[in-house]
Amino acid sequence: MARQQPPPWVHAAVLLCLLCLSGAIEIPMDPSIQNELSQPPTITKQSVKDHIVDPRDNILIECEAKGNPAPSFHWTRNSRYFNIAKDPRVSMRRRSGTLVIDFRSGGRPEEYEGEYQCFARNKYGTALSNRIRLQVSKSPLWPKENLDPVVVQEGAPLTLQCNPPPGLPSPVIFWMSSSMEPITQDKRVSQGHNGDLYFSNVMLQDMQTDYSCNARFHFTHTIQQKNAFTLKVLTNNPYNDSSLRNHPDMYSARGVAERTPSFMYPQGTASSQMVLRGMDLLLECIASGVPTPDIAWYKKGGDLPSDKAKFENFNKALRITNVSEEDSGEYFCLASNKMGSTRHTISVRVKAAPYWLDEPKNLILAPGEDGRLVCRANGNPKPTVQWMINGEPLQSAPPNPNREVAGDTIIFRDTQISSRAVYQCNTSNEHGYLLANAFVSVLDVPPRMLSPRNQLIRVILYNRTRLDCPFFGSPIPTLRWFKNGQGSNLDGGNYHVYENGSLEIKMIRKEDQGIYTCVATNILGKAENQVRLEVKDPTRIFRMPEDQVAKRGTTVQLECRVKHDPSLKLTVSWLKDDEPLYIGNRMKKEDDSLTIYGVAERDQGSYTCVASTELDQDLAKAYLTVLGRPDRPRDLELTDLAERSVRLTWIPGDDNNSPITDFVVQFEEDQFQPGVWHDHSKFPGSVNSAVLQLSPYVNYQFRVIAINEVGSSHPSLPSERYRTSGAPPESNPADVKGEGTRKNNMEITWTPMNATSAFGPNLRYIVKWRRRETRESWNNVTVWGSRYVVGQTPVYVPYEIRVQAENDFGKGPEPDTVIGYSGEDLPSAPRRFRVRQPNLETINLEWDHPEHPNGILIGYTLKYLAFNGTKLGKQIVENFSPNQTKFTMQRADPVSRYRFTLSARTQVGSGEAVTEESPAPPNEAYTNNQADIATQGWFIGLMCAIALLVLILLIVCFIKRSRGGKYPVREKKDVPLGPEDPKEEDGSFDYSDEDNKPLQGSQTSLDGTIKQQESDDSLVDYGEGGEGQFNEDGSFIGQYTVKKDKEETEGNESSEATSPVNAIYSLA
Repeated sequence: MARQQPPPWVHAAVLLCLLCLSGAIEIPMDPSIQNELSQPPTITKQSVKDHIVDPRDNILIECEAKGNPAPSFHWTRNSRYFNIAKDPRVSMRRRSGTLVIDFRSGGRPEEYEGEYQCFARNKYGTALSNRIRLQVSKSPLWPKENLDPVVVQEGAPLTLQCNPPPGLPSPVIFWMSSSMEPITQDKRVSQGHNGDLYFSNVMLQDMQTDYSCNARFHFTHTIQQKNAFTLKVLTNNPYNDSSLRNHPDMYSARGVAERTPSFMYPQGTASSQMVLRGMDLLLECIASGVPTPDIAWYKKGGDLPSDKAKFENFNKALRITNVSEEDSGEYFCLASNKMGSTRHTISVRVKAAPYWLDEPKNLILAPGEDGRLVCRANGNPKPTVQWMINGEPLQSAPPNPNREVAGDTIIFRDTQISSRAVYQCNTSNEHGYLLANAFVSVLDVPPRMLSPRNQLIRVILYNRTRLDCPFFGSPIPTLRWFKNGQGSNLDGGNYHVYENGSLEIKMIRKEDQGIYTCVATNILGKAENQVRLEVKDPTRIFRMPEDQVAKRGTTVQLECRVKHDPSLKLTVSWLKDDEPLYIGNRMKKEDDSLTIYGVAERDQGSYTCVASTELDQDLAKAYLTVLGRPDRPRDLELTDLAERSVRLTWIPGDDNNSPITDFVVQFEEDQFQPGVWHDHSKFPGSVNSAVLQLSPYVNYQFRVIAINEVGSSHPSLPSERYRTSGAPPESNPADVKGEGTRKNNMEITWTPMNATSAFGPNLRYIVKWRRRETRESWNNVTVWGSRYVVGQTPVYVPYEIRVQAENDFGKGPEPDTVIGYSGEDLPSAPRRFRVRQPNLETINLEWDHPEHPNGILIGYTLKYLAFNGTKLGKQIVENFSPNQTKFTMQRADPVSRYRFTLSARTQVGSGEAVTEESPAPPNEAYTNNQADIATQGWFIGLMCAIALLVLILLIVCFIKRSRGGKYPVREKKDVPLGPEDPKEEDGSFDYSDEDNKPLQGSQTSLDGTIKQQESDDSLVDYGEGGEGQFNEDGSFIGQYTVKKDKEETEGNESSEATSPVNAIYSLA
């Protein structure tokens, strides 16, 4: 951060004031004074000395002057009075001396050529213009001539001369063919400054065109063309092979004899040249030779002026601009080819037309004052000085005792009004002349104030300031300053009065505020003016922006808090790198800060806060450093090339203010993954050269990425490629696997080896496999991809697998053996699926693993739902791990039964399922539905029939009992029991219809059991038992038996069906 204090504020009117120089008075440019004071003529505008005009336009010769009174004009032509009134074509502009020669009514412009001079005169003197040489532009026609073909031997030098007609001004020369095609120029064929076309040596191809010199004239803008030259080249090799033009030994290939250089222009070994001071020096050397010579320039005894010298025309010309006397001396050009060299020396002489050392100035004096006019010029040769007065030689003027001529100076003493005149100084030599006018005017004017009255000047505390009081008077008045209209003259201490009358206050204080009066006095009177001075507090930045370092993309705030005088308007602006800052979308400017959002690299630089008022300003500067990603490395180079290594060298890019921490070297190969870059190695940021270890048979290409704290650079441009030699693989593919994609196959896969591990061409893989248990011989196949499918395999059996890499240089090492498996299939059903109900709240399920898993079991799927008669609940699915073989389920209610379906899963899917149902619920579970069934008519009739049947059975039992003893219900017969009848046990019997059919109103299920169709009521509800039967004494008892599993239920099914009671119960 740096504070810059602005220079002191100076308040002054832009006015000319009195100057004191050898007693001279300069008239202010104030128009009121200019119009009031008498003044001799002064030339203000005139034509150039060499005035060339276009003959198609009217001629204008300018001459304008000022003076008081206004001057009149007249002209001389060829030193004789030019009577304008006698020539109707000539007129003079009003209030001007400019001549206009009009040719609209005829006339030849050439008749008015000559030397003209303008005279401006009033009663105080006469001023002269330069001698103006009027010339009419000329563009003469080219003389008619017949040009024979130019015959030249191949390899010889040739000059085609242009010789343009003399024009005014000189025409511009260029060469073209007759078909207006430009002639191609080079160091062998080029145009000289004189317009000629030079061939250092002629070649056969130069015959392919003709050559015409063209002249373009400036004023007429016309181009004249000379008859074309035709070349006939004699050669020893007429076959023109264009391929030989750039042959390194083109001349010997064409049979052209080689020779040492010689100069075509200028001729000989030495020449001289004169140039005028201030002009351009053009030196030219054109040489012949085979091969074409090269030209070099030197200055004897010194170096060429590098700031002014430049080479032109394929080094054949040396131009030195704005020549001075120091540029004189000896220059030489050296022409050389492989056969030798030659030189030409040019002696340069610098002459000079007259040029001013001290040009005479107008001299304004008060009566009785002294003064002088000085006319001092230089040149080579030294110019002579001639004084004139009012256009006449000073020697012929009446003598004046107050005037003395001393060579180039005229001295005036005790001048009076009669001394007023215009003096001319003419200094000349053989190269030109200078003419200057200077008048002498004698004035007597009382003092006059030139600035506005009662000005208000506001200044900043502690600054230096100057109060100006411009005035005019002749003789020159004296000036004094006063403060608040009283006290002595202010001069000395904190005040200083300059010769021009300005009052300087070295350091402004609060007490310096007030009214200041300046008084100008001479012998003709006095004049005064007042200036009111106000002192203001300075503008200061009390909290300045600080230097900051920021990462790209962050936000930066630069503070700038300012204190200033409240009566002044404050403006705060910002500069970046000392140029006005453009406030874009990413920037926010507030009164006391500048915020930059999303800082970018282009935001780096110096930021200057400028706090300014109309009187002063204060500056505070801070530098913002932006940390950016490094520039990309460049100029990658491969050296130390070896079979398995190479040295890579690079040049780091700019770190963009954040040191480079690492370099990442990447490589790309064009065989396996062309265009894909891989990381090779990483090096510290201090390294720019490293040896890289390489793999066999890889066509490497490298690039480098630089890393710093901000991020990574763009990658460098790639290096050249380098291919290493081949070798057998040193490793085998990784991630070898054997997995079945179908139940009768096994797919062997592996990760293919990349370019850096292939080590040779035609990388392939030898795949071997065999069943693990059998230890059979290996099967093998060669594969160029990354997979192989073995077919016709048993379901899910283990295999031993090996994959070995091989290329044209040999095989890789012996591979490891990997165990794989053929394809899986659906598993068989789980074994011994059991459903048990230990209580009314839970159901326990158990099972064993499938006998044939046909793969890796990944789990079991159990699906179950509740049912109550024809009413089915929502199916629920449970998935179990492959190790789980038990499951306990909490019943939702004690009434419903459950149907369970269990299957095992492999990756192929779910296998064969096994289904079981939970045991039947207890009788009490059905009492909830009894009321609904008992109210139906069919059920009432059925119950009456059953009651009647039971009554009959009771009667029969009582009759039998009344006879005494126990009697079996069924008589023993010889015929065996039917297949559906259960065996006799303890003399008990079952009741059933003889056809063993279900009662009406019931249906038989697919498994032979009888299921209820419509009613849920049962005789059991009335008998308080599940199975109704008689015991040995003939009494009817009810019994309920819980069936534990499916086998028990099926074992008792037929006996239950033979009993009428059971048949009725089955209806429930």
